[in-house]
Amino acid sequence: MKNKFITTLFVLISILSFAQAKGSSEEIQIKKSLTYFINSIKAKKMNQAVDCIYPKYLTLISKEQMTQILEVTYNNPLLKIDIEDLNFGVIEKPELIDGEYFSITNYGFKLQCDVSSTNDETQNKIETALNTKYGQGNVKVLKKGIYFINAKMKACAISKDKKYWKFLILEKNYKPQLVRILPKKILDKI
Repeated sequence: MKNKFITTLFVLISILSFAQAKGSSEEIQIKKSLTYFINSIKAKKMNQAVDCIYPKYLTLISKEQMTQILEVTYNNPLLKIDIEDLNFGVIEKPELIDGEYFSITNYGFKLQCDVSSTNDETQNKIETALNTKYGQGNVKVLKKGIYFINAKMKACAISKDKKYWKFLILEKNYKPQLVRILPKKILDKI
């Protein structure tokens, strides 16, 4: 009887371990793909970064427009941005909806933003925008025009095969666009 119990317990632990490993594999692939996306932006390889964006989103905003938006934001001589310390929070278990897997992914990074070469009015507008976007407690003024930001972000990872993931940044102000391409179940999590 004792041997049967121990054998059953061992089998249950093995099954649970296998289930955990499977979830971890998906999580590892999401982290790997998101790291590639962020590193592409950091290296100013905007075409490569745009290739990491969910293709259905690029039916709303063309690939060229998206590349230009990333260039203006991250490769602008007046707006120097440095991304550091990418970290991951909760990555939800992927859900199969209409033939695609969706996973809400929480992540963050440190961002240093230098706009000191712009005029005071522009610096004030940028500071207000940063505080609005990231929260006042997450934006520190290092010196006039230079900000250190603790950016906490949320993305939706999307895949057909759970190996290669594409991303959409999830923010409430993007919801009117995203409503046309994301399932309601995912939109409700924004």
